[in-house]
Amino acid sequence: MAATVWYSWLGSLWTAPGGAGTEQRAACRRAMGLVFLTALLLSSAVLADDGAKLAQRVHDRPDGKDSTSAVTMSLTEEGKPARIRGMVVFRASAAGSQVSTLIRFTDPADIQGTGLLTIDGAGGVSNQWIYLPAMQRVRRVDSNRKGGRFVNSDYYFEDLRDRKPTMDAHRLLGRERVGDTDCEMLESVPVDASNSVYVRRVSWIDPKSLLPLRIDFFERNADQPSKRLLVVKREQIQGYWTVMDSTLNDLASGHQTRLTVGRVLYDRNLPESLFTSRALAEERVEREFRP
Repeated sequence: MAATVWYSWLGSLWTAPGGAGTEQRAACRRAMGLVFLTALLLSSAVLADDGAKLAQRVHDRPDGKDSTSAVTMSLTEEGKPARIRGMVVFRASAAGSQVSTLIRFTDPADIQGTGLLTIDGAGGVSNQWIYLPAMQRVRRVDSNRKGGRFVNSDYYFEDLRDRKPTMDAHRLLGRERVGDTDCEMLESVPVDASNSVYVRRVSWIDPKSLLPLRIDFFERNADQPSKRLLVVKREQIQGYWTVMDSTLNDLASGHQTRLTVGRVLYDRNLPESLFTSRALAEERVEREFRP
């Protein structure tokens, strides 16, 4: 009822006769412009607030205190045979939102033993170390090397870090289907452009599992994605939604990295000693914890 009265009043201003009506019409236009601008700003604020809440929910979704996965990485490009690699991935969450991840390649021989240790601090600072068997030493990964490709895959070192929601500004773009799932489209733009190789990311979030079923990564052109991640298969393992099969495509070259999970175990109480430089350099330290 209040809206009807409001618009009737505006209509009377538009139809008022004489010079006073002209002034009133001008005032009406200014008032309507102010109302529209206010509504637009409020709408943007609501979308940003909802986007930040969704980003936080995605980050906080239950995924266990720790996990151990046996993963197959397949690298494919047109005109060449696929390169297949085996690896194990250990992950653990500690108090204060610190996340630790150890990746170890188990085959083939030319990459066997190569490892990457990532420690993501609660404040958003990430540290990474890589172990190359040929060099027989642990080397720290430069924090500025965000866009470097990890072992010639389509994953950058940044993609293997736990990115805190507060590092980006988020907003909802609408809803769109991925396969048979209606997803929320979430845009994320770095608050500090220097802390990401991407100028923006758009994620299609499944409201039920809170898993991103698709992510478009934009590097130089904010309107043209450079990479696209797609979830091929997901399952609930020990009550946790888990991505079992996914592809990451370089949209320019057609190169693809596919990760297929053969086995995953949650909540094994992995020791802190597993996420150290010693465990990274000495494969035998983590061998007993493999799935």
